[in-house]
Amino acid sequence: MQLTDATFAESTKTGTVLVEFWAQWCGPCHMLSPVLDEIDRERDDLTVLKINADENTATARDYQVMSLPTMLLFRDGVPIRQIVGARPKSRLLAELDDALSA
Repeated sequence: MQLTDATFAESTKTGTVLVEFWAQWCGPCHMLSPVLDEIDRERDDLTVLKINADENTATARDYQVMSLPTMLLFRDGVPIRQIVGARPKSRLLAELDDALSA
C-alpha cells in the first residue's frame, strides 16, 4: 500500500508497521521492493507500507529521511527503529526481529 503525507499518521498509528521511504529514481529501492513484498506476505505480525519520498516531502522531512531507501519500523505510532539502505532478506528480518524483541 502506498502512503501519502495525508494518510501516513493514520496508517502507522496502530500495530507494527514497517514503512519504506523510496523514490522512482532509486535503484536500491527497486531491488528492495520484492523483498519487502515477500516479508509483507509472510509476516502476520507486521504490515509493510511504502511512501514515495519525492512526492511526500513533508513526511520525509518530519522523519529526517536523508537517504533512500530508508525504512522506519513503528509500534503503535512510535518509531522504534530506522534502517537505511537495501539489505538481503535474511539480514533485514534479523534486524526487524531484534527491534521487535526489545
